[in-house]
Amino acid sequence: MRKVLLASPRGYCAGVDRAVQTVELSLEHYGAPVYVRKEIVHNRHVVDTLTEAGAIFVNEVDEVPEGSVLVFSAHGIAPSVMEEAKTRNLTTINATCPLVKKVHGEARRFAKHGKEIILIGHRGHEEVEGTAGEAPEQTYVVEGPEDVAALQVKDPSSLVWLSQTTLSVDETKDTVKVLHDRFPEISDPPSDDICYATQNRQGAVKAMAEQCDVVIVVGSRNSSNSVRLREVAEQAGVKKSYLVDYAHEIDDAWLEDAETVGVTSGASVPEVLVEEVVAYLSGQGFDHVEEVETVREDMSFQLPPEIRKAAGC
Repeated sequence: MRKVLLASPRGYCAGVDRAVQTVELSLEHYGAPVYVRKEIVHNRHVVDTLTEAGAIFVNEVDEVPEGSVLVFSAHGIAPSVMEEAKTRNLTTINATCPLVKKVHGEARRFAKHGKEIILIGHRGHEEVEGTAGEAPEQTYVVEGPEDVAALQVKDPSSLVWLSQTTLSVDETKDTVKVLHDRFPEISDPPSDDICYATQNRQGAVKAMAEQCDVVIVVGSRNSSNSVRLREVAEQAGVKKSYLVDYAHEIDDAWLEDAETVGVTSGASVPEVLVEEVVAYLSGQGFDHVEEVETVREDMSFQLPPEIRKAAGC
């Protein structure tokens, strides 16, 4: 019997839900256009849908006309970006995920106490740029264990490590071990920086992986947590794992000789896209669906205070 295993939890996390709602409510309250710096979340479908509703996505603040409404994405911003927005007389709404803000707070606090910060994350990712921007003169970015050997710091006795919230849990542990080997006096952060949603989705993939011939991850290629899910599936023993934005991207050749296909989705993916994948697989004979639940999520975050006040939420 050919079947689909659906990982649970999957899809939208609390921070993504909050960010998307923020743009939707901003459009309702202020009217179009509402500008958004960077993609509000890393998902093609979400960005296209909000664009159709009147959102305009820009790369930098200087692309926004003076006096406009600007939403900052879920991935966070450096303080310098906020300062630039103030000079342009913009109405700003900060949709940074509260869990990313927590890491920003840690960076500020450690920098204030003279610590040098080793930030584990992907260079060029908005979240890493935002966190590093809290203490640019005191922060070093490493992507993995291979970067640690060449790292030169000013004071090995005054180091702390932080991480991007959407990394692979296991790979981050590997990097942290190498950091401790190289810098025995390095301090750990006061709490785990990798967010609950990233950990939960990776855990669900691991739980179903050994039962799957193929795993399909629904998510965009610029989504760090979606890419990590595909990698985690392969590391857990799945021979074939693929990342797709939409069901029509599935190649039927992937499904040859498969009896069980696992399906999950990144934390910025709306459930409708998963439903379309499941429907497509049903059409290929995978018409029995089972859910593999590892934990039940009930996390939610308040909307940003700027939009709560403006829209009377």
